[in-house]
Amino acid sequence: MEEKVVEEVVELIEREGDEQLREYLDALNISDVEHLIDELPQYAVKFIDTLSIKRAVNVFRILDFPTQEKIIKKLPGEKLAQLINLLPPDDRTSLFSELKGDAVKKLIILLPAKDRVEALSLLGYKEDSVGRLMTPDYIAVKTDWTVKRVLEHIRKYGKDSETIDVIYVIDENGILLDDIRIREILLANPEVPVGELTDNRSIALNANDPQEEAINVFRMNNRVALPVTDDNHVLLGIVTVDDILWIANEEYTEDMHKIGGTQALDEPYLDMPIFGLFKRRIGWLVVLFLGEMLTATAMAHFEADIAKAVVLAMFVPLIISSGGNSGSQASTLIIQAMALGEITIGDWWRVMRREIISGLMLGLVLGSIGFLRIFVWTLFSNLYGPHWALIGVTVGVALVGVVLWGSLAGSMLPLLLKKLGADPATSSAPFVATLVDVTGLIIYFSVAVMFLTGVLL
Repeated sequence: MEEKVVEEVVELIEREGDEQLREYLDALNISDVEHLIDELPQYAVKFIDTLSIKRAVNVFRILDFPTQEKIIKKLPGEKLAQLINLLPPDDRTSLFSELKGDAVKKLIILLPAKDRVEALSLLGYKEDSVGRLMTPDYIAVKTDWTVKRVLEHIRKYGKDSETIDVIYVIDENGILLDDIRIREILLANPEVPVGELTDNRSIALNANDPQEEAINVFRMNNRVALPVTDDNHVLLGIVTVDDILWIANEEYTEDMHKIGGTQALDEPYLDMPIFGLFKRRIGWLVVLFLGEMLTATAMAHFEADIAKAVVLAMFVPLIISSGGNSGSQASTLIIQAMALGEITIGDWWRVMRREIISGLMLGLVLGSIGFLRIFVWTLFSNLYGPHWALIGVTVGVALVGVVLWGSLAGSMLPLLLKKLGADPATSSAPFVATLVDVTGLIIYFSVAVMFLTGVLL
């Protein structure tokens, strides 16, 4: 958003030129008005109230929820009633599902009886289900209708539909038979029955399916809209790609937060109260801190060995960081692959086999570098003493073991959590790193005991 535009809008507001402000805002794209609200949040209600109702609805529906909530609380009653009534059913459901009970009751009262029943019906589906995303505004026709009758039906009811790119074919019981692209309708002979245009290869979502599954179906089938049915295949509504893109962005953001070792934020970072931010971060930090305390326990177990060969302690940060890094890499790759539908729980053996091979290769490279480092230092100093070669072998072999273990742990944990019904993103990079830190120390000192007993230990 250009600074000049912001300055001109502020000047119009200060001059109280509401008519000029409306004309100015009407000349902007909807996305530009949304950016204006981001730049001037104190005037958000003013902008929505000034805009014509249709443009106000189009702007309101693309705002984030915290901004929508602030506008609802301060928007004049008449404009609020118009706004809520004209919101598409899927956007209205999304808004109601975020609001608290009392606020929802006040807004539902503003709806006509038919829309009120519709809103309550959509809210009856589980929070993360496809049913919450669907809209009942679509075009449905019967198999015995001619193309001419279909076109007349579209002209009559198409303006109230979420999209007319796809027409849905149903039987007398409302069961979905097929879907037809509008292009096929427009190019067909007007006297041809719709049944002759169908191929019975429609793809449908179930209202109770998780939203994450719907994202994958859209991704694989390149559709602008998909029908939603119940368990008996009765057509209930449609889900459009714009809603799926919105949900996909939310899912991605939530996964990124979890991978970073924090609870998902339900508001933009700068809008989040400090205490709310604290609550979402402290839980994981405490868990990770308690986990890292086991590192001290592991080192205490090998205290006598460390006392005999203090040089071993010098490589502890190197060992645990290498294992943690390899584990974090593996977990991030697997979580992303699962999110894209590239791998499933059934692929666990293929994943393990690949990680064993890649973990060994990575470990051998890092182990060789570790040994080379000790060798080079020995040329210029006597830091590692006469047994530098054994110390180098110890560090090298330990790195192979720790990196291999980190790769296996990081790749298997997301699959295990998915199998147990948990979110794979919970196996975040910090969690995997903490796990590998503790076990990496055990591997390191076990290798040291194996190679250095009778020499330094």
